[in-house]
Amino acid sequence: MRRPSFRTSPARPRRGRRLAGALAAVLALSVAGTTTVLATAPPAVAAAEPAPNPPTPGNITGYGFDQCLTPTQQAMNTWLRTSPFLAVGVYISGASRACRDQPNLTPAWVRTQLAKGWRLLPITLGPQASCQPRFPRYGNDPTINPAPGKHGRYGKARTMGRAEANSAVAAAKRLGIVPGSTLFYDLEGYDNTNTHCRESALAFLTGWTNRVRAQGYLSGVYSSASSGIVALDKARRTKQAGIVVPDQLWIARWDGVANTSTTYIGEDGWRPGGRVKQYRGGHDETWGGVRINIDSNYLDLGLGSVAPRESHCGGVRVDFERYQALQAPVAGRVAPPAQVTALQCLLTEQGIYTGRLHGKYNARLIKAVNKWQREAGQPVSPSWTHKNWMSLTAAGPRAVLKHGSAGTAVRRVQRALNAARPGAAISVTGTFEATTTAAVKGYQKKVGLPQSGVVEGRTWRHLAKGVR
Repeated sequence: MRRPSFRTSPARPRRGRRLAGALAAVLALSVAGTTTVLATAPPAVAAAEPAPNPPTPGNITGYGFDQCLTPTQQAMNTWLRTSPFLAVGVYISGASRACRDQPNLTPAWVRTQLAKGWRLLPITLGPQASCQPRFPRYGNDPTINPAPGKHGRYGKARTMGRAEANSAVAAAKRLGIVPGSTLFYDLEGYDNTNTHCRESALAFLTGWTNRVRAQGYLSGVYSSASSGIVALDKARRTKQAGIVVPDQLWIARWDGVANTSTTYIGEDGWRPGGRVKQYRGGHDETWGGVRINIDSNYLDLGLGSVAPRESHCGGVRVDFERYQALQAPVAGRVAPPAQVTALQCLLTEQGIYTGRLHGKYNARLIKAVNKWQREAGQPVSPSWTHKNWMSLTAAGPRAVLKHGSAGTAVRRVQRALNAARPGAAISVTGTFEATTTAAVKGYQKKVGLPQSGVVEGRTWRHLAKGVR
């Protein structure tokens, strides 16, 4: 997988408190715009306990990268805003990893990335297959014991796998990577025709998988498509006695195709939601002026990137491929009731409209429309325009969104893009995929922004202002 610059072998893919008593202590009433304190606060109030980190990588379909040395926070912030990547592989343990020292990888770093929306792929690179020619790397890092043992079960290899799993879980917990997360073991490519080498590696990975699962984590394995991946797939298909396959595969196949398929194994294994493919090996990429040497990956894990269902105003439809300009009835022309009802609903959710949702563009609605226009800094008019639709549909928290993102914020972007009408209409699914990426790039081009396909601060501001 990742490696330091001095590694040159091209033979195979490489990897290197709660707010206790606060309300009881301070009771404030807001009266006529003033605040009256009715109780005296104690000298100190306990800080709120942070919420636990989410399991990672969780459900995602999208792009990721991995590298030898964990990037700095500044680099991560820049790449979040500018790159297509939403997942990052980091080496958390293993005596054979190229970058043993990881000064940037701390619990605070992990919490910050997860809070910002990054998905982490925790990697362990410990003992390697006995016939892997580049290991041991340092001389004091053991390789997998290939001895079959008295019963031919490669017991010593299994014991080593369990020990490595224990170390990985301990490292994950120290970093705040919680149970439910996937821990990936990096098994570099080896000679699959060497029976003891291959079978001891499978026994090692069985020990790894059993012990990782026993501690509440998911087991993942990274390996070359032509060695470890093929061997695991054969063990799965033949139900090989004594071998337990992992929950997820990370396939090293440098074919340049950003998907999770490979001719080395069938399409029935680890489907759906059990694959990552490293489709491009080590190379430099620069995003936002920050250059990192990376491998490129495509992920399809868990349920994939899916958005939970949404309901507005008890079931009012607010998603349209085309949002229409609206106005009061003129010369027998009536605004489309469904879109007027959607407008009434969205303004209700913003606390601006308090009338019935009847689909009629009347004086009460116009009053709410004018209030929204003033607050959005747009011209005040009795009519509702495409710019107004954009500002309303985009209203809300502004997270960085890109391919692989999913949820309410993505739906808001999709609605705002349909209101802007920069090109072909898109379905409002709440999932940021290729079609949404193309639509974002089209909008960015139209309004003079860098065509990154990432919805970051400037793109959000343009949508919220109704720039078309």
